[in-house]
Amino acid sequence: MINLFVVLVIISCLITPITAYCSSVTADLIVVLKSYRLMFLMNQGEIIKTYRISLGKDPVGHKTKEGDKKTPEGLYFIESRKSDSKYYKALKISYPNDADRQRAQSMGFSPGGMIMIHGLPKELETVGKMHRRLDWTDGCIGVTNEEIDEIWNLVPDGIPIYIKP
Repeated sequence: MINLFVVLVIISCLITPITAYCSSVTADLIVVLKSYRLMFLMNQGEIIKTYRISLGKDPVGHKTKEGDKKTPEGLYFIESRKSDSKYYKALKISYPNDADRQRAQSMGFSPGGMIMIHGLPKELETVGKMHRRLDWTDGCIGVTNEEIDEIWNLVPDGIPIYIKP
């Protein structure tokens, strides 16, 4: 079932323009495919926007502890937003959840936190889309400042974000 979903999303991405169907539609779900470096804003099962993204510096696998440079995997929620972020603007993801805390604690670690979808830091804002050439975050999902402006307007707080390997 999951593989079929991935195939359908990729096919849809190939035949769907990267621009939103309608800028007034808001997302009700975010899907991230880490291995493809893609993030989809969805509304009622339809892709309304597609973004190419950067991830944590060590992106393979699920985040297990603070400082591991991994982007978490699983079901989370957009819990808040930060307009004065060091990374222009940011949407906070609800990592860690209870399972993440328990897993980290059982290994004797802190799970970390402050995982965000965010733009570029002031000193790199002119890099724009070139940021995608490498994974550079500490575990967050990086997009351009123009893209985070769009995402900011299309994504309400509280919606789920499903981060897949």
